[in-house]
Amino acid sequence: MSVGETPITVVGNLTDDPELRFTPAGVALAKFTIASTPRTYDKTTNTWRDGTALFLRATAWREIAEHAADTLTKGMRVVATGRLVQHNWQTEQGENRSMLGLDLDDIGPSLRFATAKVTKTQRTGGGAAPAADPWSSATPAPPNAGAAAAPTGFSGEPPF
Repeated sequence: MSVGETPITVVGNLTDDPELRFTPAGVALAKFTIASTPRTYDKTTNTWRDGTALFLRATAWREIAEHAADTLTKGMRVVATGRLVQHNWQTEQGENRSMLGLDLDDIGPSLRFATAKVTKTQRTGGGAAPAADPWSSATPAPPNAGAAAAPTGFSGEPPF
């Protein structure tokens, strides 16, 4: 992250399915909107009151874009982290306009009111995973596999 960027985490719902595109160079790009509405409980009326909704246009690149398009759907509650960016432009009538967007670093379904099954994908850049990488296969390594023997006199208990 560069100096001066504004990191943010947003929890909200997708207003539509992610739109997956590819640049002329073949780089994946997904765009979608996340709506986040604050809710407060009104003790006098014993009801929940919705605040003003925030709509952020999110942009995901490369693997995150492809994974978001494969996984996320309209209405799904998500947790997204990224950087706030301001987009400025001028209309055909010469009016200056701006909007805030979210360049995503990560996104996933919220598990507060739902469940998800995670499938690890193979890395595409940087070659194959090292043989000693316990996450490189679906079969877990047995306990203490590859671990060094405990030092003599080590009881496994913390020293305090």
